[in-house]
Amino acid sequence: MAHPIGFTDLDVGHEFPRLQLTLSSEQVQQYALAAHMPGGRFMSDAAAQREGLPGQIVPGNLSMALFARLIAEALPAGVLRRLNATFRALVRPGQVLVVHGVVTEKHCTEAGESVECDLVLESAEGDRLVTGTATVRLSGESPTAR
Repeated sequence: MAHPIGFTDLDVGHEFPRLQLTLSSEQVQQYALAAHMPGGRFMSDAAAQREGLPGQIVPGNLSMALFARLIAEALPAGVLRRLNATFRALVRPGQVLVVHGVVTEKHCTEAGESVECDLVLESAEGDRLVTGTATVRLSGESPTAR
């Protein structure tokens, strides 16, 4: 069994395996309800169009959850310490989405080892829908030890 990727295994420029998926309208509805976000824009095309949108959209929190999933799969021993996103275009159910990321910085301090990552959620055509950054701790003091 292969060991999880650690700090010494990573270099600046390391690309995480791409995650490709298509969210269904039903998955978006279920997420919105579970997250207590039952706004019409997340429920159906008709309700979203009444709000002036082209159709049902994916909640921004769900886009960020896809970033967190990418990090969790690529660095299962890591602890996500910071995640942010810039929403550049609407994410819609039914479209093929590609989530990917790259290590942009490595830090080794008294607090431990961590990496900074750039993240992108894009359409299959390469349109950047959401961009983001993350800090992932790979070793050091446990966040619950304080």
